[in-house]
Amino acid sequence: MKINWNSQELEFMPIDLIFKSSNLENIFADKNNNSLGETIEHKRYLKFKERVQNSYSDFLEWELGRFLHRLKSLDDRFYMNFLNKNGDKVYSNFYIDDKNYLNSKGLYAYFVGDEVKYIGRCRDSFKKRINQGYGKIHPKNCYLDGQSTNCHLNNLVTLNKDQVKFCVYPMENVDEIVLLEEALIRELKPQWNIALNRL
Repeated sequence: MKINWNSQELEFMPIDLIFKSSNLENIFADKNNNSLGETIEHKRYLKFKERVQNSYSDFLEWELGRFLHRLKSLDDRFYMNFLNKNGDKVYSNFYIDDKNYLNSKGLYAYFVGDEVKYIGRCRDSFKKRINQGYGKIHPKNCYLDGQSTNCHLNNLVTLNKDQVKFCVYPMENVDEIVLLEEALIRELKPQWNIALNRL
């Protein structure tokens, strides 16, 4: 896939996204390392303490994920207060396995058809960014102190999985990676990048 920029033609190399599973829901419900009572003592969740103690005191010993899933099943929207804006969406598990690029760094892009939807940078390895980041949403990613960007991008890839293409533009110099990413986003204004800035 080619991206034209500043009188240059940048050739992004396509890499297969391998989908292990899809249409995964309620990932947040699997968070089991803290109880509801423990969670509301953390700084990020202190603002919910009074309401929890007044309205949900019978559940203080419950694992947080189990409690929130229970609220969701009862149509009690209070559960969403504990999650980031993208923490209760449909996700997939996907990864890359192209030996030529797994350990490379540089820019990457998601395309739908011929349209670039997202441009990102990778300063370590594409393998780490995709296989341990965007490609697998862990329960903790769904929470206020989690990874909203990972949740958001995984959801968008999931919704477009039949048409989405993942491509990379390997680079070595980290400073150049950062500068080129910023320049491309500023000029091309990819839809998914813009949506993330509004979150």
